[in-house]
Amino acid sequence: MAGRIIVVTGAFGVLGSAVAAAAARQGATLALIDYAADGPAPDGALKLGGVDLADPIQTEQAIARVVETHGGLDALLNIAGGFVWQTLEGGPLDAWPGLYRLNTVTAATACRAAIPHLRNSAAGRIVNVGANAALKAGMGMGAYAASKAGVHALTQSLAEELKADNITVNAVLPSILDTPANRADMPDADPAAWVAPADLAEVMLFLAGEAAGAVTGALVPVTGRV
Repeated sequence: MAGRIIVVTGAFGVLGSAVAAAAARQGATLALIDYAADGPAPDGALKLGGVDLADPIQTEQAIARVVETHGGLDALLNIAGGFVWQTLEGGPLDAWPGLYRLNTVTAATACRAAIPHLRNSAAGRIVNVGANAALKAGMGMGAYAASKAGVHALTQSLAEELKADNITVNAVLPSILDTPANRADMPDADPAAWVAPADLAEVMLFLAGEAAGAVTGALVPVTGRV
């Protein structure tokens, strides 16, 4: 990853921070974008907080700032998103469009803004975060799984669209991530069976690297021992 210019969206969260830290250790030049105003970042990273990634204008401006500051763009890692557990009967229907906006629209908007700049890279890469739960949704997972299924479809369609441009598009499909929030929500579970954010970061960075040029349109399960 040395010398590669990488944008991480949702960069101030648990997974985004793990990806940013791993990329920095590998020598990447980083730009971190998040809806939150501020958050942790490796030394030297460009931090762009307060960006609504579902808004095309804000997203284009953020990506343009990255290119202006760092001189280009090699990889986009779309981590921005959200989660709600809710049965269909037990909660408001606005969870469905809300999660679609948080997960699917933000990924599509960031991809669209990044594509013109990724075309100028010798090895353009997009890595999205889908969900293993979107392959078979459990109770209360309908809205979340539907929004992540949209990310899967976006990944596969965009991979075909960008084949001629030397841009690969892939997605990782994690199961339960070992985060403080998940530990609090599931106190009786064994977090050792879950996916460590640092482990998922390594998979994402492989897909974002030059060595992964033969992989595109892949939905890669990263499920630990769940």
